[in-house]
Order: sequence, then structure tokens, then C-alpha cells
Amino acid sequence: MADETTKPAAPAEAAAASETTSAHAAPAEGRPGRPGGPRGGGRPGGRPGGPGAGREGGRKFFRRKKVCKFCTEKIDNINYKDVRLLSQFVAESGKIVPRRLTGVCTPHQRRLTDAIKQARNIALLPFAAGR
Repeated sequence: MADETTKPAAPAEAAAASETTSAHAAPAEGRPGRPGGPRGGGRPGGRPGGPGAGREGGRKFFRRKKVCKFCTEKIDNINYKDVRLLSQFVAESGKIVPRRLTGVCTPHQRRLTDAIKQARNIALLPFAAGR
């Protein structure tokens, strides 16, 4: 009976034991625990619209660089009484539209914000959208 307990494991059992340990090991490439590389996903060419999309048919959208309306039209002073001009830079909700959406340069955005606030104070522009 002592011989049975000290007897080495069968080859099939040894192979099964080695498979369970290798299944929990980290993959050879990429970060540990993530298949297919550093950002996971495993999709060829990366995510859609990313760096790999240029080879598969080109970009779908071309975003033109926004230019300041006041600089191109050479408008120096932004008048608070010019409601038609100011209302272009106010959203329907009543918020002032940010620079990154309108393309207005920083100095003109500051002047525009002051003019909108001044027009709101004398009731030329609404503070918020009407319900």
C-alpha cells in the first residue's frame, strides 16, 4: 500500500496539470490579461476611424479648420446692440456657445461674451430659453 501513494502520476494526469497552470499565465504579447495587444479588442486595424482606418478607404469626414468670423470680416468692436450678430453665438437654451464650436478667436470670444452679458442685462437677449 505504501508503494501506491509514492507512485508517480500517470502521464495523462501530468499533462492535464501542466495545461491548467499554463492557461492562467499571461499572454506573450500585449498587456497581461488582455488579448490582442495593449488596447484589447482584438480587432484588426484598431478601432474604426482610428489610425488604421486610413488604409481601408480613407477618412469619412474632413473637418475644416474654423476661422474667426470677426477676424475675417474685420469687425473690431462687438456692439451689444447688434442682437442679430450676438444671437448667432447664443444657443437655443440661452447659453453662450464655446470657442471650440464657433471657431472665434480668444480675444473676440471675450468681447463677445461681455457684449452678450450686457445685452442680457438690458433685456435685448434672454438669459434662458422660454418654456
